[in-house]
Amino acid sequence: MLERSRAEIPDRVSLVTIARQWLRLGCVGFGGPPTHITLLRRMCVEQRGWLDAQEFEDGIAATSLLPGPASTQLAIFCAWRLRGAAGAILGGVCFIAPGMVLILVLSAVFLASHPPVWILGAAAGAGAAVPAVALHAAWGLTPSSWRRTGASRAAQSRWVAYAVVGAVSPATIGPYLVLVLLACGLIEIAVLAQGGRSPVSPGSITVLLPTLGVRTVALGGLGALAWVAFKVGALSYGGGFVIVPLMQHDAVTTYHWMTGAQFLDAVALGQVTPGPVVLTVAVVGYAASGIAGGLFAVLVAFAPSFIFVLAGGPRFDRIRANTTMQSFLSGAGPAVVGAIAGSTIPLGLELQHIWQIPLLAGVLVWLFVVRRGVVSSLVVSGAIGVAVALAGAAV
Repeated sequence: MLERSRAEIPDRVSLVTIARQWLRLGCVGFGGPPTHITLLRRMCVEQRGWLDAQEFEDGIAATSLLPGPASTQLAIFCAWRLRGAAGAILGGVCFIAPGMVLILVLSAVFLASHPPVWILGAAAGAGAAVPAVALHAAWGLTPSSWRRTGASRAAQSRWVAYAVVGAVSPATIGPYLVLVLLACGLIEIAVLAQGGRSPVSPGSITVLLPTLGVRTVALGGLGALAWVAFKVGALSYGGGFVIVPLMQHDAVTTYHWMTGAQFLDAVALGQVTPGPVVLTVAVVGYAASGIAGGLFAVLVAFAPSFIFVLAGGPRFDRIRANTTMQSFLSGAGPAVVGAIAGSTIPLGLELQHIWQIPLLAGVLVWLFVVRRGVVSSLVVSGAIGVAVALAGAAV
């Protein structure tokens, strides 16, 4: 179905309707990709009948194979199916804009030089929950990634090796994590080319780490911000939270745009605001260069999503069926899971106050035992942080 050219699809919805409906999705889309997919399905398939169920499912499957924010690409894809390039650009911008505006406003408040004490408390409280949220994200991605390996003992062994390498990377070679993800995917492609016989033993993958860790001359200014945002938008695989290990080392250690505690705030803001989680990059951009930096980072991070859909939309069936792409994700996927889980260590080390430790433990119970949502955990943690700050504790 997706192989049909866009010219064969009638313009079923006006641009005004796309702007209005996708803007509404951008305003109410709290909760990350699962919420976005549910809202898109309800609107496009169940309520409006703009797309049939199979067409929508094919869109989910194809966009999940692309790097970058999958739910944003799905929103762009649905608008593209209705009104071509104009619809895709308008729908994507309207979906992204509400969260971007809100997160930039909050960035100005949370990253101010002298914010009110209750803001500091809210930031410290929500930040304490972030390591638990990262671990929860990795846990949620694990089952589907493991199922992709199948029953082969060799494939399962490689999965474990990729995950371990991904897990140690955030704390060891931070800014070069993206190369580890690419390397794991390429190794799996090589395995496919060898008919399932791995040309590289799982344990030898770690040999890549010293070479990937060789420091190159760091970019500066907008060049550095562009590279960080590009990694987030075009080189991230397997879910929105992988942006955390991709950005943390650059933002905190390499370029010193923000402190570790402020980076925790950035991650929390990306989770509690509507729209794509990738909008966390706007906070990093704001810390680097104010409002202009935030807008620039968003532009660079989301441009690949528009390009992927506009250029690849008519070929999505072939993308889904491409065994090389499937093999690449079989290698990069577990590395992503490991990287997200491994990021909990550097994130946890950024906690600065004793009272944040029991709060982190409580969030772990909230997410894994009580099985409540991420947004609620961050909101409750932020409220506890406000109460602690107003009580006179250090924040």
